[in-house]
Amino acid sequence: MTGLFLSRLTLSHFRSHKRAVIECDHRPVAIYGPNGAGKTNILEAISLLSPGRGLRRSSALDMTRRPEALGWKLSAHLHSLGQVHEVEVWSENGAARQTRIDGKAVPQTGLGRIARVLWLIPSMDRLWIEGAEGRRRFLDRVTLSFLPDHAEQSLNYEKAMRERNRLLKDMVREPSWYLALEQQLAETGAAIHANRLAALQALTDAQEQAETVFPTASLSLMCDMPTSADDLRKALADNRMRDLSAGRTLIGPHRADLEGVYTAKNVPARDCSTGEQKALLVSLILANARALASDFGAAPVLLLDEVAAHLDAGRRAALYDEISALGAQAWMTGTEHDLFDTLGARTQMLEVTEIDGQSTARMQP
Repeated sequence: MTGLFLSRLTLSHFRSHKRAVIECDHRPVAIYGPNGAGKTNILEAISLLSPGRGLRRSSALDMTRRPEALGWKLSAHLHSLGQVHEVEVWSENGAARQTRIDGKAVPQTGLGRIARVLWLIPSMDRLWIEGAEGRRRFLDRVTLSFLPDHAEQSLNYEKAMRERNRLLKDMVREPSWYLALEQQLAETGAAIHANRLAALQALTDAQEQAETVFPTASLSLMCDMPTSADDLRKALADNRMRDLSAGRTLIGPHRADLEGVYTAKNVPARDCSTGEQKALLVSLILANARALASDFGAAPVLLLDEVAAHLDAGRRAALYDEISALGAQAWMTGTEHDLFDTLGARTQMLEVTEIDGQSTARMQP
């Protein structure tokens, strides 16, 4: 197989799993079992095989199994474009997590070189009705899936903005203190904006080229800022007095918002029904996956938490068909085995239960 998939995943002292070893092939994995048994913990572990904080955005300390609190480790055999990589991610005593690929220590961004992981979790269902911060985070995850360097640019931008905001709060007025920070903000900010626009265009193209039962969304990036680095630098300097009054930076990509419209109905996503909003989200994740299959050379690993329970039988079957057509290894959770029956031999079944406070994971024949 030349795609992207896991053939072995080992969890040690991670969340509710004291030790779990999961061996599988390239097909989707349907994870079923009662609530609280540790299904989502497996998805979270896989999400840490990509850059970023994972699908729960938790600290390394929060991921360690209690009461031992010894730290945790994840190991995986990752098949990527015809090669097999041994990936290890771990944290000791709550320290920042570390990563090795094929025995060599790498920064988290190194994971973006060999893997692409997308997820859809229940907390994302409120994407269109909550604040802009969640939508920016969603867009940046999409962007990161295409452009792994986007993470470093975002971190550098946030660091420079924190330092500039500190000067603003301290009412520092001397221009020389701001020049280097504003240059860095301008360069990284313009790159972030361009990356986001490129990601949105990739999603738009993927939606237009697909035949799907899921509704398409027209996406717009709402951001009142100059788009070139030089113009953004000048705007930051010109806005300095206003920013001093506010005590923070009021211009830049950190003020952006993502707007979505249900294309067929021309209705803003925030005004759609709960079911329509969920269908739009599924559609965007599938579009992201289709675009990545072309851009990266293989469909991404998909993590779909409780997605089947919120779709009617028709859309559930359509989702499984689209995943199968993509050739993606999708890890899907649900409380009942029956939710995945229409997949038949196209999937592998993994039962997760809890015994004496410890999660157990067992592949079914």
